[in-house]
Amino acid sequence: MSETKNSAQTRVFSVVARIPEGKVASYGQIARLAGMPSHARLVGRILSQLPGSTRLPWHRVVNGQGRITNPRALRQQGRLEDEGIVVINGRISLRHYGWDP
Repeated sequence: MSETKNSAQTRVFSVVARIPEGKVASYGQIARLAGMPSHARLVGRILSQLPGSTRLPWHRVVNGQGRITNPRALRQQGRLEDEGIVVINGRISLRHYGWDP
């Protein structure tokens, strides 16, 4: 793994780890907070490579419209609902559940 990719991965993991239970953040927000504005897709790629056993709260990351776009959508939705987040048609209200660090 290149040093740049490792650094980006470390920064993304650090930000995602800070999202509190019951809140969500967008891929773009994670990218900005990790010092990589305009790299929302990179955040998605990094999170898609997590092992199934990870303790990182990847399920708290959604797209900019509050939609679940993860291939593991049902698993993600279940985890969010377990935290009290209301998901309607695969969408979360960012106004209500959005993380504001």
